[in-house]
Amino acid sequence: MSQTNDHLVLISGKSATGKSAAMMGLDNQERIAYFNFENGKKLPFRSKMKQIVITDVMGQTLPTIQALHGNADYDGVIMDSLTFMMDMVESQYVLKSANTMKAWGDYAQYFINLMNEGVAKSDKFFIFTAHTSDIYNEAEMVSECMVKVKGSLMNNGIESRFTNVISTKKIPLNKLSGYENDLLIITPEEEMLGFKYVFQTRLTKETVNERIRAPLGMWEINETYIDNNTQHVINRLKEYYN
Repeated sequence: MSQTNDHLVLISGKSATGKSAAMMGLDNQERIAYFNFENGKKLPFRSKMKQIVITDVMGQTLPTIQALHGNADYDGVIMDSLTFMMDMVESQYVLKSANTMKAWGDYAQYFINLMNEGVAKSDKFFIFTAHTSDIYNEAEMVSECMVKVKGSLMNNGIESRFTNVISTKKIPLNKLSGYENDLLIITPEEEMLGFKYVFQTRLTKETVNERIRAPLGMWEINETYIDNNTQHVINRLKEYYN
């Protein structure tokens, strides 16, 4: 029987929309393993998470995830970001391979194996971040916002591996009218700036070509926009699945 990890989320969005900053509100940061695929780039806040800088993506990532299984010192794992992780696979293995056809197959299999043998079998929660791009779909004649990777993974869609896909957005405050909820707090600074960084949890008529998704009933309509605080998402996953 295949295994799944109920506490698994993909946080996707354009650059500078608050993906990394959304980790600032996490509880018990010292109990979280933060996988850094961006050359040790510093987070935009003071973090207590235990940082693991990945320099050999195939050699380090899956073995380290498997080593965390059953480790009572850790509650969760942040993978920041999926986009840079797959870029690293391409640059370190595909482009250096004498057999590029086989290497592209290994590229796809790497991600599938990571999810099946590492994430699905883990007893930790997993948060992946990823950058989105606007891609023109010739068949549908529309521009779609999705996580861009290479090869067969792109054809199937990275998002298909996640039941929960949330998007980071920078939204004018007047667009948040009608979405009042306990997880959406407008601060005095945001009032002054006139916008807020948020998580979008559900599709709207303006975003039907994005790949936001969640199980039925996880988020109410008025919770379409919430604070970009990843702890809110983890709390809701626990409430929904447990």
